[in-house]
Amino acid sequence: MKITWLGHNCWSIEAGGAKLVLDPYLDEQPTAACKAADVEADFVLVSHGHFDHILDAAPIARRTGATLVTNFEIGNWFMAQGFEQAKVEQGGPGGSIELPFGRVTFTPAVHSSGLPDGSYGGVACGFVVSAEGKNVYFACDTALFGDMQRIGAVGLDLAVLPIGDRFTMGVCDSLEAVKLLAPRRAAPCHYNTWPPIVQDAAGWAEHVRQHTSAEPLTLAVGETIVLD
Repeated sequence: MKITWLGHNCWSIEAGGAKLVLDPYLDEQPTAACKAADVEADFVLVSHGHFDHILDAAPIARRTGATLVTNFEIGNWFMAQGFEQAKVEQGGPGGSIELPFGRVTFTPAVHSSGLPDGSYGGVACGFVVSAEGKNVYFACDTALFGDMQRIGAVGLDLAVLPIGDRFTMGVCDSLEAVKLLAPRRAAPCHYNTWPPIVQDAAGWAEHVRQHTSAEPLTLAVGETIVLD
């Protein structure tokens, strides 16, 4: 499984012969590694409705023919924009979808989910992507919550956690999340995109190294990791 950080909470994932993109926000993202037109995708995962997670989802899906994977309300929103039902996979926290490359499990996220046009985006979620014998948890935008321990019980090869604070958990709470999740590796996201969410990722990594059993991975935007 190959995972590339495209900036903010946008990730490119290659697994099981498929290409996935998570929370595509590239064209207006100041730290983005590429533009939406550069991304190839078979599946587009959208965690919630905020502009900085959904803005480029429809353009990428239309250009590539990708299937959208998201919650019930956002799925309906995409279908109202002309997407065929066969190209929208809907789920919700606690549910899983079997897809050609593996499985996507929807996890809870403590966050809001208004859509760019002001309509209701349902509940925010995170994802566990299971493929090639690996489990990767993308917490997406969330606060710390105790049930992260149950998410980690599946055995996580990587946990990707927001550290930006203000709109999501920050450095201290993300450290507690790593303790609850007990992943083999942990990586930060959703930070340094704009001044209000600037954080010291190197300092975060040192705390993870000192206080948990996880290996911290602080990727540069555009950097790829391979899970072995």
